[in-house]
Amino acid sequence: MTTARRRLLADLGLVAVAAVELASNEPRHPLPIAVAVLAVAALTVRRRWPVAVFLVTLPALALVGGVLPTVIALYAVALVNSNRHLLIGCGVLATAGYLVAGGEAELTRVDAVLVLIYAVMAAAAPIFLGWLMRALADVRQAREHERELDARAVLAKERNQLAREMHDVVSHQVSLIAVQAGALSVSAPDPGVKAVAENVRKLSVDTLDELRHMVNLLRASGSSATELTPQPTLSDLDRLVAGSGIETTLVGTAPEGVDAAFQRTVYRTIQEALTNVRKHAPGSTARVEIAHEDTDLTVTVTNTAPTRPTLALPSARHGLVGLHERAALLGGTITTAPTFEGGFRLQLQLPLSRTS
Repeated sequence: MTTARRRLLADLGLVAVAAVELASNEPRHPLPIAVAVLAVAALTVRRRWPVAVFLVTLPALALVGGVLPTVIALYAVALVNSNRHLLIGCGVLATAGYLVAGGEAELTRVDAVLVLIYAVMAAAAPIFLGWLMRALADVRQAREHERELDARAVLAKERNQLAREMHDVVSHQVSLIAVQAGALSVSAPDPGVKAVAENVRKLSVDTLDELRHMVNLLRASGSSATELTPQPTLSDLDRLVAGSGIETTLVGTAPEGVDAAFQRTVYRTIQEALTNVRKHAPGSTARVEIAHEDTDLTVTVTNTAPTRPTLALPSARHGLVGLHERAALLGGTITTAPTFEGGFRLQLQLPLSRTS
């Protein structure tokens, strides 16, 4: 049973009990009947206007002696209000209404004291119950917040550990590649080898720079005081293509007004595709096409067949999995397929309607 349905059934039950109590008092004149019906009907909206509903139930308490509508409404007031002056005022009004209802009979001094005590208790009970329920809700909220903080602490610890591993292992290996490539670019007699070695050195330096930014992001996770590093945009595509180490042709542009999330997805997709071309199709050329229609933005990266032997590099296909996840978050798709000429094609399709 859903929460809304349980709440509806509870409301109907309370209204029915209040109606039965008022009917048992047998109001005989039009005015008492009218105020009784109004009090019962008002209980259905007590969550939205608790104070107004409480005031509406007071005439029924004074004229008909219906205690339950006032008690229910007073509990609703105490449940959502922490203003002590308001609650004390409502309690005084409820006590006065009960005393008016019981003042018609001739009472002894002892009976009058008992009636006064009963009236005060009838007014105080729903107020204290409302305070208690609100306090329990605050305790539950505090516990949820504490659990959330614990989860964040565990996540931050894991991120810091991951950042250390990335820095100690990956940066060490890439630094060696950069140093050796730099030495080769200086000592190699062949100009072609010099150019390739220098390109490898530049790529290694760029990789170290991005790795440093990623480590900083991991360590700063959850800290609002640490600024995140700038994320790549479509304006960085020319630099990405120029530094890819592949003969790449960039064709087309994205439409105006594409938001940052879409720009990052397009950039990372092209970056991963060119990385895969460099790893798995050495000696090939690539073509990056960006096209858009009224409803879709399409990015296609196609490479020719490799012209040199492919090196056996480790790969768990995590890059493609990440691209699929990025695209899915924006309502898009990633498709990959080999070409008839022996190359490979990767295509990203994103709905432009999500960018507005």
